[in-house]
Amino acid sequence: MNKTWKITASCIVATSLMAGTAMAKQDNGSSTEKKAEAALTSTVETKEKGGNVKSDSDSQATVTSSTYGSGSNGSNGLLKAIENVKDKPAGAILADILLTKYDAKLTPEVRAELESLIEKDAALSAAADLLDQQGSVTDAVYVQKEAVKANVKNIDSYKKLGKLYEKVGKTGIKLYVNGDEPSIEVAPFIRDGSTLVPFRAISEALKAEVSWNAEERSVTVTRDGIAVKLLIGSTTAYVDGKEVTLEVPASIVEGNTVVPVRFVSEALKAAVKWEDETQSVVIYEDQ
Repeated sequence: MNKTWKITASCIVATSLMAGTAMAKQDNGSSTEKKAEAALTSTVETKEKGGNVKSDSDSQATVTSSTYGSGSNGSNGLLKAIENVKDKPAGAILADILLTKYDAKLTPEVRAELESLIEKDAALSAAADLLDQQGSVTDAVYVQKEAVKANVKNIDSYKKLGKLYEKVGKTGIKLYVNGDEPSIEVAPFIRDGSTLVPFRAISEALKAEVSWNAEERSVTVTRDGIAVKLLIGSTTAYVDGKEVTLEVPASIVEGNTVVPVRFVSEALKAAVKWEDETQSVVIYEDQ
């Protein structure tokens, strides 16, 4: 889990830990809740004042150490607590604490399970939801981006990210390639029912080679032995030399070649999905 995500998570971990703590240690629920509330208030106030958020170790000590102790007892307590919050943001946080502080005490099986929790897109999406509810939409956008990268095939994650983008004023068609948003000079647009995107942006994101033939005004992209050639202004294209008819021709907009995204991506053996509600083009390598 990267540092920025852990800092963001520190703003919500106290809240999400309350539920898991209450279930794991009912006899100490009242005092733990007060400590969690205090930790959350302190962290949020510091963040709002522009100060430095407590370090990971400070946050961990505040939220967990007094409840679960340290050493082997601490790891046992955390392992019990995590059973109740595996599908919540706290699950990812507790997993990171265990892997960071108690790695030597974990079996290979437990370590593998904890690592999967950290990368679990559901936990990250839940964290983004909490941040959004608290009014930290910018932070929610960042965490939801991590959720997208954790599972690039989960279209719901892109939809949630698109809705968060709308809250911060980012509108229009969005383009994702393998979970990332490539840098583009011309925004994607729809023409005659087909979505056109900058050719070089998606080709480079898919690690393909691109060449331009000025004489015949054609662009060719090659990836994994597959060659796709498009002629500017023509509905005729070629895939490994075989002629293919396009619904919309490639064209040049503001000095950038734009092409029908579905044709090019599928020709290069990548999956293409369209998320209609947030107008998101999702491309990923389906392997």
